[in-house]
Amino acid sequence: MQEVGENETAVTEFVLIGWSGRPKARMGLMAFMIIAYLITVVGNGLIVVVVIADPRLHNPMYFFLCNLSILDLCMSSSGVPQSIANCMVDRPVISFPLCLTQLYTGLFFGTTECFLLAVMAYDRFIAISNPLRYMLIMNNTVCTVLASVTWFSAFMLTVVPCLAKPARFCGNNEVDHLSCEFKAVFKLICSDTSMSQISIFFTSTVTLVLPLGFILFSYMRILAAILRMKSGGRIKAFSTCGSHLAVVCMFYGTCIFTYLLPQNKNTRFVDKIISAFYGVLTPMFNPLIYTLRNQEVLGALKKLLFTKSL
Repeated sequence: MQEVGENETAVTEFVLIGWSGRPKARMGLMAFMIIAYLITVVGNGLIVVVVIADPRLHNPMYFFLCNLSILDLCMSSSGVPQSIANCMVDRPVISFPLCLTQLYTGLFFGTTECFLLAVMAYDRFIAISNPLRYMLIMNNTVCTVLASVTWFSAFMLTVVPCLAKPARFCGNNEVDHLSCEFKAVFKLICSDTSMSQISIFFTSTVTLVLPLGFILFSYMRILAAILRMKSGGRIKAFSTCGSHLAVVCMFYGTCIFTYLLPQNKNTRFVDKIISAFYGVLTPMFNPLIYTLRNQEVLGALKKLLFTKSL
């Protein structure tokens, strides 16, 4: 703590008390996080290597999948290792700059994934509704621009506003969470939060509601296009969209449960568990969903591993 005024003390560090007094729960969570993080790094790392190494996967769909894997690696690495370390201590302490860095990077990567999933839905819509002109419409330039806009827009919506008008913390420095989770830290702000709440509402609408609405609209158009196909083409079209749809449901399901549903005392501990798993489950399951349901990726992975073994 640091004195900044007659009745105020500036916060220089935060104490994470969300799992204090629960040693068995912390050890179980730590074991799960270690296993999940290893699967995340290996699975997403293999997807990136396979997509880059195999020329057959040099198309828009796998370009965006590679972006998603890189994003999942960044998202998981920005918070999970620190959370694993925090599980070893009953009341872990984290410095003020490190806590805000973890918070902002988590927001940035989460927002980027919202936009990227919407871009991937648009890619599937073009591929199914206009297959003959797919490679012409989704050329290298368009894919690069869409990916760049996705990352840049997320940065401008999350990191820049926080840096432009940083929040002021004073007094209480106990965060009721295992990491510097946004809602838990936001409760400790002692400056006026009225403008921040308006900004959060606007950002949440742009990053959650609009991308999800666009994804639902794209899949309505995709469904209409699939129903016009012959039965053989329908199965292939559904299979190409199934993996993406599964990832969308899992990501937005955990996101809505964590940030949009109201909390109460009876479900507070469950909310902490879901929130702790939010940055772990999606990055872990994404490579499993895309590889287990995709014969092209499985084939390229087997070819890469078999070639390396020789």
